[in-house]
Amino acid sequence: MRSDEDIKRDVEDELRWDPDIDPTNIGVAVRGGVVELVGFVRSYYQKWEAEVATKRVAGVVGVANDLEIRLPGIDERPDADIAREAVAEIRFQLPIAAESIKVVVKDGWVTLEGEVEWNYQREIAENAVRRLRGIKGVSNSVALKPKAEPSEIKHKIEAAFRRHAAIDAARVSVEVNGGDVILRGTVRSWTERQEAERVAWSAPGTTKVDNRLIVKVTGEARASKDALAGLP
Repeated sequence: MRSDEDIKRDVEDELRWDPDIDPTNIGVAVRGGVVELVGFVRSYYQKWEAEVATKRVAGVVGVANDLEIRLPGIDERPDADIAREAVAEIRFQLPIAAESIKVVVKDGWVTLEGEVEWNYQREIAENAVRRLRGIKGVSNSVALKPKAEPSEIKHKIEAAFRRHAAIDAARVSVEVNGGDVILRGTVRSWTERQEAERVAWSAPGTTKVDNRLIVKVTGEARASKDALAGLP
Protein backbone atom coordinates (compact mmCIF):
# COMPACT_ATOMS: atom_id res chain seq x y z
CA MET A 1 0.00 0.00 0.00
CA ARG A 2 1.31 3.44 -0.90
CA SER A 3 2.05 5.85 1.92
CA ASP A 4 -0.09 8.93 2.46
CA GLU A 5 2.99 11.08 1.90
CA ASP A 6 3.57 9.57 -1.55
CA ILE A 7 -0.09 9.97 -2.50
CA LYS A 8 -0.07 13.60 -1.31
CA ARG A 9 3.00 14.37 -3.39
CA ASP A 10 1.54 12.75 -6.50
CA VAL A 11 -1.81 14.52 -6.10
CA GLU A 12 -0.05 17.89 -5.81
CA ASP A 13 2.04 17.05 -8.90
CA GLU A 14 -1.08 15.98 -10.83
CA LEU A 15 -2.88 19.22 -9.94
CA ARG A 16 0.10 21.23 -11.18
CA TRP A 17 0.29 19.08 -14.33
CA ASP A 18 -3.33 19.71 -15.36
CA PRO A 19 -3.53 22.87 -17.53
CA ASP A 20 -7.20 23.44 -16.57
CA ILE A 21 -6.36 23.88 -12.88
CA ASP A 22 -4.75 26.74 -11.01
CA PRO A 23 -3.40 24.92 -7.93
CA THR A 24 -2.12 28.08 -6.23
CA ASN A 25 -4.79 28.09 -3.53
CA ILE A 26 -5.46 24.35 -3.27
CA GLY A 27 -4.31 22.42 -0.21
CA VAL A 28 -4.04 18.62 -0.11
CA ALA A 29 -4.34 16.38 2.95
CA VAL A 30 -4.27 12.56 2.85
CA ARG A 31 -5.22 10.04 5.50
CA GLY A 32 -5.56 6.33 4.82
CA GLY A 33 -5.62 6.96 1.07
CA VAL A 34 -8.55 9.41 1.36
CA VAL A 35 -7.66 12.80 -0.11
CA GLU A 36 -9.15 16.06 1.14
CA LEU A 37 -8.96 19.09 -1.15
CA VAL A 38 -9.22 22.42 0.66
CA GLY A 39 -8.85 26.06 -0.31
CA PHE A 40 -10.52 27.79 -3.23
CA VAL A 41 -10.68 27.95 -7.01
CA ARG A 42 -12.05 30.50 -9.47
CA SER A 43 -14.64 28.36 -11.26
CA TYR A 44 -16.84 25.32 -10.82
CA TYR A 45 -15.04 23.61 -13.69
CA GLN A 46 -11.72 23.91 -11.84
CA LYS A 47 -13.28 22.36 -8.73
CA TRP A 48 -14.64 19.48 -10.78
CA GLU A 49 -11.39 19.02 -12.71
CA ALA A 50 -9.36 19.02 -9.47
CA GLU A 51 -11.44 16.10 -8.24
CA VAL A 52 -11.04 14.23 -11.52
CA ALA A 53 -7.27 14.78 -11.46
CA THR A 54 -7.03 13.55 -7.86
CA LYS A 55 -8.87 10.32 -8.70
CA ARG A 56 -6.30 9.58 -11.39
CA VAL A 57 -3.54 9.15 -8.81
CA ALA A 58 -2.60 5.59 -7.83
CA GLY A 59 -3.48 4.72 -4.24
CA VAL A 60 -6.36 7.18 -3.87
CA VAL A 61 -9.37 5.37 -2.38
CA GLY A 62 -11.62 8.38 -1.73
CA VAL A 63 -11.87 12.13 -2.25
CA ALA A 64 -13.44 14.84 -0.08
CA ASN A 65 -13.73 17.88 -2.31
CA ASP A 66 -14.09 20.83 0.05
CA LEU A 67 -12.85 23.44 -2.40
CA GLU A 68 -14.70 26.75 -2.26
CA ILE A 69 -15.61 28.54 -5.48
CA ARG A 70 -14.72 32.23 -5.48
CA LEU A 71 -15.87 33.69 -8.76
CA PRO A 72 -14.04 36.78 -10.05
CA GLY A 73 -16.35 39.78 -10.21
CA ILE A 74 -16.32 39.71 -13.99
CA ASP A 75 -17.77 36.16 -13.94
CA GLU A 76 -20.74 36.94 -11.71
CA ARG A 77 -23.90 36.60 -13.81
CA PRO A 78 -27.69 36.67 -13.27
CA ASP A 79 -29.35 33.26 -13.03
CA ALA A 80 -31.49 34.04 -16.08
CA ASP A 81 -28.43 34.59 -18.28
CA ILE A 82 -26.87 31.33 -17.10
CA ALA A 83 -30.14 29.46 -17.73
CA ARG A 84 -30.47 30.80 -21.27
CA GLU A 85 -26.90 29.83 -22.14
CA ALA A 86 -27.33 26.40 -20.56
CA VAL A 87 -30.45 25.71 -22.62
CA ALA A 88 -28.67 26.84 -25.79
CA GLU A 89 -25.67 24.59 -25.12
CA ILE A 90 -27.83 21.54 -24.42
CA ARG A 91 -29.86 22.15 -27.59
CA PHE A 92 -26.65 22.42 -29.60
CA GLN A 93 -25.15 19.19 -28.25
CA LEU A 94 -28.38 17.19 -27.88
CA PRO A 95 -30.73 18.46 -30.59
CA ILE A 96 -33.11 15.48 -30.29
CA ALA A 97 -33.22 14.96 -26.52
CA ALA A 98 -32.94 18.62 -25.48
CA GLU A 99 -36.69 19.12 -25.26
CA SER A 100 -36.83 16.44 -22.55
CA ILE A 101 -34.33 18.28 -20.33
CA LYS A 102 -35.24 21.25 -18.16
CA VAL A 103 -32.75 23.71 -16.69
CA VAL A 104 -33.24 25.35 -13.28
CA VAL A 105 -30.72 27.89 -11.96
CA LYS A 106 -30.69 29.33 -8.46
CA ASP A 107 -27.84 31.43 -7.05
CA GLY A 108 -25.55 30.17 -9.79
CA TRP A 109 -26.31 26.50 -9.14
CA VAL A 110 -27.59 24.63 -12.21
CA THR A 111 -30.04 21.74 -11.80
CA LEU A 112 -30.91 19.53 -14.76
CA GLU A 113 -34.31 17.81 -14.69
CA GLY A 114 -36.35 15.64 -17.05
CA GLU A 115 -36.16 12.14 -18.51
CA VAL A 116 -34.06 10.62 -21.32
CA GLU A 117 -33.52 7.13 -22.71
CA TRP A 118 -29.71 6.87 -22.52
CA ASN A 119 -27.17 7.69 -19.84
CA TYR A 120 -24.82 9.27 -22.40
CA GLN A 121 -27.52 11.90 -22.94
CA ARG A 122 -27.47 12.72 -19.22
CA GLU A 123 -23.68 12.98 -19.35
CA ILE A 124 -23.62 15.18 -22.44
CA ALA A 125 -26.17 17.53 -20.89
CA GLU A 126 -24.01 17.89 -17.77
CA ASN A 127 -20.83 18.32 -19.79
CA ALA A 128 -22.55 21.01 -21.83
CA VAL A 129 -23.12 23.25 -18.81
CA ARG A 130 -20.08 22.41 -16.68
CA ARG A 131 -17.83 25.02 -18.28
CA LEU A 132 -20.37 27.85 -18.34
CA ARG A 133 -19.06 31.09 -16.88
CA GLY A 134 -20.55 32.05 -13.54
CA ILE A 135 -21.91 28.68 -12.37
CA LYS A 136 -21.22 27.45 -8.85
CA GLY A 137 -22.32 23.85 -9.19
CA VAL A 138 -24.30 21.32 -11.21
CA SER A 139 -26.89 18.78 -10.04
CA ASN A 140 -27.85 16.23 -12.66
CA SER A 141 -31.36 15.02 -11.75
CA VAL A 142 -32.25 13.80 -15.24
CA ALA A 143 -33.89 10.37 -14.94
CA LEU A 144 -33.58 7.40 -17.29
CA LYS A 145 -36.36 5.36 -18.89
CA PRO A 146 -35.62 1.63 -18.47
CA LYS A 147 -36.17 -0.33 -21.70
CA ALA A 148 -34.48 -3.68 -21.03
CA GLU A 149 -34.95 -6.77 -18.86
CA PRO A 150 -32.65 -7.09 -15.82
CA SER A 151 -31.14 -10.34 -17.14
CA GLU A 152 -30.29 -8.63 -20.42
CA ILE A 153 -28.67 -5.69 -18.63
CA LYS A 154 -26.59 -8.04 -16.45
CA HIS A 155 -25.47 -10.11 -19.44
CA LYS A 156 -24.40 -7.06 -21.45
CA ILE A 157 -22.45 -5.51 -18.56
CA GLU A 158 -20.62 -8.76 -17.77
CA ALA A 159 -19.77 -9.26 -21.45
CA ALA A 160 -18.46 -5.69 -21.65
CA PHE A 161 -16.28 -6.27 -18.56
CA ARG A 162 -14.77 -9.40 -20.13
CA ARG A 163 -13.90 -7.46 -23.31
CA HIS A 164 -12.37 -4.53 -21.43
CA ALA A 165 -8.58 -4.69 -21.04
CA ALA A 166 -8.59 -2.26 -18.09
CA ILE A 167 -11.09 -4.25 -15.99
CA ASP A 168 -10.45 -7.57 -14.25
CA ALA A 169 -13.91 -9.10 -14.80
CA ALA A 170 -13.15 -12.05 -12.51
CA ARG A 171 -13.00 -9.71 -9.50
CA VAL A 172 -16.24 -7.83 -10.23
CA SER A 173 -19.76 -9.15 -9.67
CA VAL A 174 -22.89 -7.60 -11.17
CA GLU A 175 -26.36 -7.58 -9.61
CA VAL A 176 -29.36 -6.06 -11.38
CA ASN A 177 -32.75 -5.20 -9.89
CA GLY A 178 -34.99 -3.57 -12.47
CA GLY A 179 -32.70 -0.96 -13.97
CA ASP A 180 -30.58 -0.64 -10.80
CA VAL A 181 -27.08 -2.13 -11.06
CA ILE A 182 -24.90 -3.02 -8.07
CA LEU A 183 -21.17 -3.60 -8.60
CA ARG A 184 -19.27 -5.54 -5.95
CA GLY A 185 -15.73 -6.83 -5.63
CA THR A 186 -12.25 -5.35 -5.78
CA VAL A 187 -10.34 -3.30 -8.35
CA ARG A 188 -6.70 -2.28 -8.62
CA SER A 189 -7.14 1.49 -8.85
CA TRP A 190 -9.64 4.32 -8.62
CA THR A 191 -9.44 4.64 -12.40
CA GLU A 192 -10.50 1.00 -12.84
CA ARG A 193 -13.35 1.59 -10.38
CA GLN A 194 -14.59 4.56 -12.39
CA GLU A 195 -14.21 2.70 -15.68
CA ALA A 196 -16.29 -0.20 -14.38
CA GLU A 197 -19.01 2.25 -13.37
CA ARG A 198 -18.86 3.94 -16.77
CA VAL A 199 -19.24 0.59 -18.53
CA ALA A 200 -22.23 -0.30 -16.34
CA TRP A 201 -23.89 3.01 -17.16
CA SER A 202 -23.37 2.35 -20.87
CA ALA A 203 -25.63 -0.72 -20.86
CA PRO A 204 -29.08 0.00 -22.35
CA GLY A 205 -31.70 -0.01 -19.59
CA THR A 206 -29.38 0.95 -16.71
CA THR A 207 -31.07 3.62 -14.60
CA LYS A 208 -28.81 3.60 -11.54
CA VAL A 209 -25.34 2.29 -10.65
CA ASP A 210 -24.45 1.56 -7.02
CA ASN A 211 -20.67 1.24 -7.17
CA ARG A 212 -19.52 -0.77 -4.15
CA LEU A 213 -16.19 -1.77 -5.66
CA ILE A 214 -13.26 -1.52 -3.26
CA VAL A 215 -9.89 -0.22 -4.42
CA LYS A 216 -7.24 -2.71 -3.37
CA VAL A 217 -3.69 -2.40 -4.69
CA THR A 218 -2.39 -5.96 -5.10
CA GLY A 219 1.21 -7.11 -4.75
CA GLU A 220 1.22 -7.91 -8.46
CA ALA A 221 0.12 -4.39 -9.36
CA ARG A 222 2.79 -2.89 -7.12
CA ALA A 223 5.45 -5.14 -8.61
CA SER A 224 4.44 -4.14 -12.13
CA LYS A 225 4.60 -0.48 -11.24
CA ASP A 226 7.99 -0.88 -9.58
CA ALA A 227 9.28 -2.69 -12.66
CA LEU A 228 8.08 0.08 -14.93
CA ALA A 229 9.65 2.68 -12.68
CA GLY A 230 13.01 0.98 -13.16
CA LEU A 231 12.92 1.23 -16.94
CA PRO A 232 15.29 3.77 -18.55
